[in-house]
Amino acid sequence: MARPITHDANLRSRLIEVASAMIDRDGPERFSVREVAGGAETSTSAVYSLFGSKADLITAVVADSFASFALAQREAEPRGLRALGEAYRAWALEHPDRYRLMFSGAIAGAPHGITGGGDPEPDPELDALLPLARTLTGADRVDEDVDLRSTLAVWAQVHGAVSLELAGVAPPWIDTDAVYATVLDAIAAVHPGR
Repeated sequence: MARPITHDANLRSRLIEVASAMIDRDGPERFSVREVAGGAETSTSAVYSLFGSKADLITAVVADSFASFALAQREAEPRGLRALGEAYRAWALEHPDRYRLMFSGAIAGAPHGITGGGDPEPDPELDALLPLARTLTGADRVDEDVDLRSTLAVWAQVHGAVSLELAGVAPPWIDTDAVYATVLDAIAAVHPGR
């Protein structure tokens, strides 16, 4: 009798890694479950067994991308506000298609980590925001009692600048490095010493 096929956490991680690489290379609309399975040296049934659908695999890639992005933000956090902004742009430029996918609403409607009562559950988007929130508010713990208006305003500024750069909407003679430095200078002027 044949041994049953097992699909474990290692295979799940490998499938997310392969799908992420394909999205970075070709964009989210140009990869298939068959290609992901082949790249991970497994079957399409393993993909469907572990994720349920292509859409669920994309959702897992988005969550993994937010985790990678959050790690880059946490690593930059001790160096302050400007380092957070630089890490934001560097991650986005290194993973432009995953960055676009992250903010496309692919996991919209998922429960968020800030909830009343008890410790919040991890939330991919919130985890990415926490280093900036801690830097701007000085709070060690960010919950519904912490005013995040400034945090979201700064995030909107860097996100807008990076999204415009990735969209290529500026005239070709514009120095995008200089534009982004100007954005970070404006943020630093409003939040000195952070």
